[in-house]
Amino acid sequence: MREPTHTEAIDLVGRFEAEQKIPERMRADVSMLGALLGRVLRESGSPGLYEDVERLRIATIQAYTDETPEAFARAAAIADAFTVERADEVARAFTVYFHLVNLAEEHQRVRILRERDGRPDREQATDSVAAAFMRLAAEVGDDTALSRLQAMRFHPVFTAHPTEARRRAVSSSIRRLAVLLEEHDASLRNGADERRAERRMLEEVDTLWRTAPLRPEKPSPVDEVRAVMAVFDETLYTAVPHVYRRVDDALQGPAAGSRAPVVRPFVRIGSWVGGDRDGNPFVTASVTRKAAAIASEHVLLGLERTASRVGRTLTLDAATTPPSAALVALWQRLKAADEDAASEIAQRSPDEPHRRILLLIARRIEAARRRDADLAYTDPEQLLADLRVVQDSLVQAGAPRHAYGHLQQLLWQVETYGFHLTELEVRQHSAVHAKVLAELESAGPGAAHSELAEEVLETIRTIAFLQERYGPRAAGRYIVSFTRSADDLAAVHRLARHAVGPAGTPPVLDVIPLFETFADLQAAPRILAEIVEHPEFAARLDATGRRLEVMLGYSDSSKDVGPVAANLALYEAQAEIAAWAQREGIELTLFHGRGGALGRGGGPANSAIVAQPPHSVDGRFKLTEQGEVIFARYGDPAIAMRHIDQVAAAILLASAPSNEERNRAAAEEYAEVARTMDAASRERFFSLVKAPGFAPWFARVTPMEEIGLLALGSRPARRGLSVESLEDLRAIPWVFAWTQARINLAGWFGLGSALEAVGDAALLQRAYTEWPLLRTLIDNVGMSLAKADDRIARHYLELGDRDDLATLVREEMQLTRDWVIRVTGGTELLANKPVLQRAVKMRSPYVDALSLLQLRALRALRDTPEGAPVDPEQQRLLLLSVSGVAAGLQNTG
Repeated sequence: MREPTHTEAIDLVGRFEAEQKIPERMRADVSMLGALLGRVLRESGSPGLYEDVERLRIATIQAYTDETPEAFARAAAIADAFTVERADEVARAFTVYFHLVNLAEEHQRVRILRERDGRPDREQATDSVAAAFMRLAAEVGDDTALSRLQAMRFHPVFTAHPTEARRRAVSSSIRRLAVLLEEHDASLRNGADERRAERRMLEEVDTLWRTAPLRPEKPSPVDEVRAVMAVFDETLYTAVPHVYRRVDDALQGPAAGSRAPVVRPFVRIGSWVGGDRDGNPFVTASVTRKAAAIASEHVLLGLERTASRVGRTLTLDAATTPPSAALVALWQRLKAADEDAASEIAQRSPDEPHRRILLLIARRIEAARRRDADLAYTDPEQLLADLRVVQDSLVQAGAPRHAYGHLQQLLWQVETYGFHLTELEVRQHSAVHAKVLAELESAGPGAAHSELAEEVLETIRTIAFLQERYGPRAAGRYIVSFTRSADDLAAVHRLARHAVGPAGTPPVLDVIPLFETFADLQAAPRILAEIVEHPEFAARLDATGRRLEVMLGYSDSSKDVGPVAANLALYEAQAEIAAWAQREGIELTLFHGRGGALGRGGGPANSAIVAQPPHSVDGRFKLTEQGEVIFARYGDPAIAMRHIDQVAAAILLASAPSNEERNRAAAEEYAEVARTMDAASRERFFSLVKAPGFAPWFARVTPMEEIGLLALGSRPARRGLSVESLEDLRAIPWVFAWTQARINLAGWFGLGSALEAVGDAALLQRAYTEWPLLRTLIDNVGMSLAKADDRIARHYLELGDRDDLATLVREEMQLTRDWVIRVTGGTELLANKPVLQRAVKMRSPYVDALSLLQLRALRALRDTPEGAPVDPEQQRLLLLSVSGVAAGLQNTG
C-alpha cells in the first residue's frame, strides 16, 4: 500500500477529525497545542523527527479508518523501521501529544461546567445534590429528606497504589499549561495579545518535551504523601466548602448566606498514603508519623491564612456591629494569652472587635502549627467554639451575611479537615498479625522482639501518638487485609495490648475487615456475626452508637473468578451484610476498594452507587481513589466540585424508596439470569486462567514483567518473585498488563459467555433497562472493550506460542463485543454514550502508534536468549511506550 501524498494526508486527518464531531473550541485547542508540539519537534535538533512522527501518525490514522490488513501492515512497518533511538523520540512525542489532548479535553469540561454555572437553571441539573434532594423529598417528605442530607457522608480515601504512570514533574508542567490555556482563552475574549499567551505555552510544551518522562527511581512513601498534598493545596481545601455553598444556595434560594446553612459538611478525606503497609516494607511507623505531620502542617497553614484573610475583611465598626458579651469575654481570654499581639492588633483596629478576634485566632492556629503549647489550640473543637462565638455575635449585631459568608466557609473547612486534614488509615495483612502474635505469645518475659514484631507494635503506638497530638479523628481505622476469620480481627486488639503493656491504655481502634477474595466475600456475614460478640468490638459498637465499617475488595475477587462473577458476588455480599446490619441495629458503612481501571471496580462512581443493594448505602459512601484517578477527579477545582456534587447526589438517591425497590425487584426478577451468568462466566474464566502454563504465558504476551521496572510507586508490584502462579501477582499489574496489550481482559472476560448462556436477547435488553447492576456492568464492559483493539491484541497474543489460549481470548472478546452491542442497541460499542465514544475514537489511532512501538520492543526483549543481557535501549523504549499508552488510554491500574 503506497504512502499518501501530503495533500492526501491532510485530507485524511481532516476527515478523521471531522468524523469525531469534536466541539469547535476543543478542536481549536487540540490543533493549537498540536501545532506547538510540531514546532518544538522541528526545533528539537533531531533532523527528520517531525517528519517521522507525522508519517507514523498518518499511517495509524489510515489503518484505523481503512481497517484493511495492508494499511495496518504499512503502519507496523514504519514503526519497525525506526532505529531504537528514533523510536524512543517518536514514543516520547506521542506521549506528549496525549498529555496535550488530555489537557484540552479537561479544559473543555471545565469550560462547559463554568458556562453551566452561570445559567439560572444550574441547580436543576438532574444529577446535582439539589435535584436529588427535591426528588427524595417528593418521596419521603421535606423533613426526612433534610435529615438525610444533614447526615450524609462522602468519604474518598486516597491511596498510593502505583497507578500514576507519569512523573510529578510532568504533572506539574501540565498544570502550568492548564493555567496558560485559561489565559489564552481570556486573551481571545478580551482582544489581548494572544501571541504572548501562545509564546508562553510554546515554552511550556518545550519543557514538557525536554522533561524525562520516566522517573529515575521509585518515589518514597513520603514523596507520595507530598504528591497528594498538592491536590489538597490546589483544589480540595477551597473546592469542598464551595460545594457546600452551592448546595445551600440551591436549597435556600435568595435567603442563602443571610441565615444558618441547612447543609452540614458531608465530605471527609481519608488517606492510606504513608499508612498502608500491606506488602510495602517501605511504609514504617516513622513514615506514618511523618505523613500525619505533613498533612497537619498543610491544613493548619491553610486555616491560618484563611482566618487572617477573613479577619482582615471584618472591618465592622462597633457602633454599627456591636460585640456580644460572649465576644467581649473571648477577647479578654485571647488578649491575656497573647498580650503583645493583642495590643498591636487593637491599635490597628481600635473599634473593630470582630476583626481583632479573627486576627488573634489566626495567631493561635499558627501556634498550633508551630507546636507553641502556651498559645496553641489543643484541638479543632476549641477553634470551632471560638469561631462560633464570633458568628453568633455577628448574628446578634444584625450582620448575618458576614456571619454566614466567608466565616461560614472557614467553619466548614475546620469541620471537614480538623487539624489533621486526612484521616490516616493503617492497613496490614492478617498473616503478618498472626505471625507476630505467635512470636509474642510464645516468647518469655523480657525476650527481644523480631524486627517485624517491633514494627507492628510501634505502628500501634504511633496511632496512639497521632490521636493524642492531632485528635481522635486523625488516626484509628485499622484495616485487616485478607480477613478470613473473626480471629484475624481480634488479633489487632491483642496486639494493641502488647504494644502498650499491662499498665498502658491502647489507642481507640476501629478494626475494619477487608474481604477481598471470592471465598472471603461469601464468608463475610458469618465472620461479622462472630466478631461483634468480641468484647473489644462490642465495646466499640456501644461507644459509637453501633457504627461499623466493612471494606470490600474489588481487585482480587475479579482476579479470582473473573469480572462478571466478582460483580455478582460483591452485590450479594453487600446485600447480605446490609440485611444483617439492619437486623442487628448496626449503622453500616461499606468501604469500596475500587481501583481506577474497569477491571478493578472502576468506572463512573455515581452510576455504581445507585445500583447498590437496599440499605447498603443509607447515606454513607466510602471508596478508595487511586493513582491517576486522584488527579483526574480532584486535580481541577471545577471538575472536583462537579464530581463531589454528582457522587453526593447519587448517595442521596441510593436510599430513596423508589430506587431501593427498583434494585430489590430487579434482583429478584433476574435472579435466574444472575445464576446463569455467574456459572457460565466462571467456567469460561477458569478455562483460561487455570489452563496449564497460563501464568508464564500471560507474563510473555504482556509487558507484565517490565511494568515492575517502572518507578510508579514505593510499593512492590508483586507479593513474591514467581510468575508461575497468579496468587502472588497483585491486581494492579494484572490489570495494567492487559491494558497495555490492548486486550483489557480483566475488565470483560467471561461476559460474552455469560450473556450467550442466557441466550434470550429480548430478556437481556429488558434486564439492561430495568436492572441497574447489569446496566452498570455492561456499560463498563463497553468502555473497556472500546479501548481494546483486536488487531493490536493479536500481535501481543502471538508472542506466547499458545494458539489455544490466544484463540480463547480472541473468541471471547468477539463474543462479548457482539453481545454488548446487541443488548445496548446500535451498531457499535458506546453508541449510547456518544461523548465517551468520541473521546475513545479520537485517541485510538495515536495509541495504536505507541502500541506498535511497544510491540517491536517487546519482541526484541522476548527474543533475547535466556541468560543473555537485556538490551537497555529496547527496555527503555518499552517503558516509554507503557507511559504513553497509559496517557492515551487514561487508565493504568
